[in-house]
Amino acid sequence: MKTIDPQTWKQDLPEFRRQTEAFYSGELKMPAYKGFSGYYGSYAQKGGKASMLRLRMPAGRVTKEKLAFVSDAVRRYQVKRVHFTTCQTIQLHDLGIDAVCGIMEEALDAGIVTMGGGGDFPRNVMCSPLSGVEKDEYFDVLPWAEAAGAYLMNFIRAEKMPRKLKVGFSSSPKNLTHATYRDLGFAARPDGTFDVYSAGGLGNNPLFGVKVAEAVEPEKILYYVKAMWLTFRAYGNYENRGKARTRYMQEAVGGPEKYKEAYLEKLEEVFASGEDLTLQAEGQSISKEGNGSTASGRRILEQKQPGLYTVQWHPIGGQPAPEKLCALSDALQQIEGAEVRLAPDETAYIVNLTGDEAKQIEELTEDGAATLFEASVSCIGASICQVGVRDSQELLASCVKAVREAQIPDGALPQIHISGCPSSCGTHQTGAMGFRGGSRKVDGKAQPGFVFFVNGCERQGQETMGRELGTMLASDIPQFLVELGKVVAESGMDFDVWNRSDEVALERIAAPYLGEKD
Repeated sequence: MKTIDPQTWKQDLPEFRRQTEAFYSGELKMPAYKGFSGYYGSYAQKGGKASMLRLRMPAGRVTKEKLAFVSDAVRRYQVKRVHFTTCQTIQLHDLGIDAVCGIMEEALDAGIVTMGGGGDFPRNVMCSPLSGVEKDEYFDVLPWAEAAGAYLMNFIRAEKMPRKLKVGFSSSPKNLTHATYRDLGFAARPDGTFDVYSAGGLGNNPLFGVKVAEAVEPEKILYYVKAMWLTFRAYGNYENRGKARTRYMQEAVGGPEKYKEAYLEKLEEVFASGEDLTLQAEGQSISKEGNGSTASGRRILEQKQPGLYTVQWHPIGGQPAPEKLCALSDALQQIEGAEVRLAPDETAYIVNLTGDEAKQIEELTEDGAATLFEASVSCIGASICQVGVRDSQELLASCVKAVREAQIPDGALPQIHISGCPSSCGTHQTGAMGFRGGSRKVDGKAQPGFVFFVNGCERQGQETMGRELGTMLASDIPQFLVELGKVVAESGMDFDVWNRSDEVALERIAAPYLGEKD
């Protein structure tokens, strides 16, 4: 398999600095700069006074060495805002010219690539975060996800790519990476093979993927990746940016069955070409053993490796305090075999710990979410994002504050998903409850609001897009959640059981808060 040396991307970096300087001097307008900078994994933030940089972490895996680089960059460039994204990357925010250019170049020396992190390119390949250490997974899909990620870097400069190409691997029916409704998804089977799904996605006009193949040997997955590219080249609407996503091909070719036929035709072309894309990925080798110490707690998970543990850490809003992230990195440098796995819900999992080490890391990360609700998901929000409509981070912070003050018990509210705009970066369409930035008229004037979605589900075999109920004023949402949490708590049930016990109870409580969207 052909792979690209990260150092080869350095030849493009002088042009990035030149164009970035032109943008900040006012010579280059925002739309033109956005079209240029996405290739480098960077965008100007709202207001055009600072930049963000997206660090690819293939399969969500952050080794100790990569974390040490991030920590060092945060310290040297005095980075004040870090975000774990729902595509399992790390974003650095509020960067000046020297910081964004310097970190981008230095990251390549650490094996971290930013190219293709935005724009019309293959995005960070996603993977079940606990692949290889989780007890109930079908098999370890991490090596295959990493191999696919390396191969997809060959398509960064390819012609006629979709506006985004998101690829996900799932190791169990939990389907945390939404493998069954990505542009291309590989869902593990108990027999050690993959079912392959294609042309799905969230956002405007969301669609579940089409199952295009069953029981695919892992060694053959790159043939399916290349077939995805060829299918979009043949049938994708790359002239209309609003429809330049793979999910629009389902309708373009006449429906799911016709799409499957079109995809398999391109797959046959790949196999017939004679190009050898067969993989020989090496599985993870976790030689570390427990030392007899044990640990338990709400955030501590037992791994399938005897005597080893994982610690969950969910910074509120997926935004770790920079000093905490640096402290975690310092601690992990002294722990054999430890690494971080980023999850699609913005949780960080610290894996391969003995009992004693798990207790140490648990204490170090005690500033994170203390309940399921506090582990809610939010995109970076409109105060930072150019295209954001509403400040999702501000909404989440106000909701967490209200729920804490009301002393709503853990379990009475679900993990909610908040997106600042229809792009669904906060995956609002797949949560038990989701909110999407919008507006609502009050006395004839548009007011900040969020469209409310209910009963979405990501689990394989039960996939459901959340149903839109109406729009809540942003200022009313914390009060709504407190009222809901109190009702559920008084029932003695957790939210999921309560919600299933009465199909209209949630809508009944929400009704007084809802209105038509603007």
